[in-house]
Amino acid sequence: MGIRDWPASERPREKLLTAGPAALSEAELLALLLGGSGRRGQDAVSRARELLTRHGTLRAFLCADRARCLSEPGLGIVGYCRVQASLELARRHYEEALRVGPPLDCPTRTHAFLRARLRDSPHELFCCLHLDNRHRLIAFDELFRGTIDGASVHPREVVKQALARNAAAVILAHNHPSGIAEASQADQLITRRLREALQLVDIRVLDHLIVADNHCLSFAERGLL
Repeated sequence: MGIRDWPASERPREKLLTAGPAALSEAELLALLLGGSGRRGQDAVSRARELLTRHGTLRAFLCADRARCLSEPGLGIVGYCRVQASLELARRHYEEALRVGPPLDCPTRTHAFLRARLRDSPHELFCCLHLDNRHRLIAFDELFRGTIDGASVHPREVVKQALARNAAAVILAHNHPSGIAEASQADQLITRRLREALQLVDIRVLDHLIVADNHCLSFAERGLL
């Protein structure tokens, strides 16, 4: 029996329209997202449940690498692209809310934003939040990818981008895919170099944050700035 044969109150689309998206299970939401990318003879909700069971959690599925996703029967390139597009739309929506919202003078909001952006990346990313003189977000930029050390993070490029954004202040950030939220000697060294370089053009470094899974270490709170 297909989803069209289910009672209207149990169909994911009708449930969303009448009760709102929060009323749907993870499998139902995923079924709506994947649409007709299930296998023949299997409804979309059953397929979504199977994917979640196979990966263990929704987060694990959403963060699975492309090769694994494309190997899933019935998912394919269409389903993979839908999932990645939806994730990127959510990230951009969150970023836009920060740009038009109040200043980033609340550590909780900044930490939540950076966890959402960086915690699931399999690669180490070095990013910068460029702020105006009232500490409102101008732009969030990914500047470098790879091991964060003096050889891979170039102060000249950080200063160049900050000037291009007309930033008055910045918050530096990078992730630790290992899940360990500790500042290494290399992290502390590059932070000092960047702060000194940005001071020369009157741009303040408000903080450097390390994202490790659901944890966020603040250099400012640790007295490392």
